[in-house]
Amino acid sequence: MEKATIPVTEASSRYNHLEKMPVKELLISINREDKRVPLAVEKAIPSIEKLVKAIVPKMKKGGRLFYIGAGTSGRLGIVDASECPPTFGVPQGIVIGLIAGGDAAIRKAVEFAEDDIKQGWKDLEKHKISSADVVIGIAASGTTPYVVGTMKECNKHKVTTGCITCNPNSPVVKAAKYPVAVVVGPEFVTGSTRMKAGTAQKLVLNMISTSVMISLGKVKGNKMVDMQLSNNKLVRRGVRMLEKELHISREKAEGLLLEYKSVRVAMKNYKSK
Repeated sequence: MEKATIPVTEASSRYNHLEKMPVKELLISINREDKRVPLAVEKAIPSIEKLVKAIVPKMKKGGRLFYIGAGTSGRLGIVDASECPPTFGVPQGIVIGLIAGGDAAIRKAVEFAEDDIKQGWKDLEKHKISSADVVIGIAASGTTPYVVGTMKECNKHKVTTGCITCNPNSPVVKAAKYPVAVVVGPEFVTGSTRMKAGTAQKLVLNMISTSVMISLGKVKGNKMVDMQLSNNKLVRRGVRMLEKELHISREKAEGLLLEYKSVRVAMKNYKSK
């Protein structure tokens, strides 16, 4: 019988007898492994570029971006999706994160939810998924049935698919049209993909959503001019933007922001006077 190939994400740690390590050695070793992550992400930039270039034209035409995953992967997608409206001012429902097991799984693991190969598509159907949208499956191992099944069903319905994984040549890579595989190697604690794999996924998600939003015109210069002014810190940030951009006093900037409730709108109306 042919021996089953162990996924990179399940390979044995480079370290052993962790329980005997002093705390300092544990921390240094974890940090040593973490340093591998950005280098692995760098190697994946060509793939990330292709995925972003597939997303932008879809969203310019009114399409949406979905992230779908299980466990840590699903939670990371939800975090990235939830931060797009306050950061870039896009409406809720433009970037959507879905997790196996539903919202209850955000805080607590739902047993065997990731093993349902059909549920992901059912979850997308609740959002009236269409070929105008893009779906990115997030799965560290690249084998999660919930995600792989979703990719295959999306392909059948001509929905653009991408994926973020840390296991090359995995089922999700083969199923997604625009796969991104970041090979970070074995985890410090064998199989604990919330560590390097999770960090890699977070970095890639940052790159995707930020570059997409910049391409959609949601940043001016290097400033978040469309951010939602949802707390005092962001209001102060908005005031500083107006001060610097318009070369006006703080008092004038505060007045403009109070009047227009938006950095971009305040800039536009001030310059048009």
